[in-house]
Amino acid sequence: MHLLIFILKKVDLMEDVLKHLAEHNITGGTILDGVGMAETLVNMEDLPMFGILRKVLAGEEREICKTMLFVLPDEKVAEARKSIKKAVDLRQPNSGILFSVPLSFVEGLGEETWN
Repeated sequence: MHLLIFILKKVDLMEDVLKHLAEHNITGGTILDGVGMAETLVNMEDLPMFGILRKVLAGEEREICKTMLFVLPDEKVAEARKSIKKAVDLRQPNSGILFSVPLSFVEGLGEETWN
């Protein structure tokens, strides 16, 4: 089992990502809203070194992202990667980040526990 994590910076592509995943019967997951660390640092008042950057970014639209989490059996990870890469060109800067983490156990999926 793996936890597949996809941080999508181009949120307008989220529907395409989900459609491609669903075509491969990957329909269970969690989607979280997020913001980048740089934006959060810029908005912190007690960090004066970001004052210039704060002025540069003032008035710009807030940059959001979507973090997608999927618990997948090992054999589904490659399919999920291909599906995501059909929708998003990860070679492009600021498009997204995709990675997985092996899981030592999973509970709560309505199935038996994997070790």
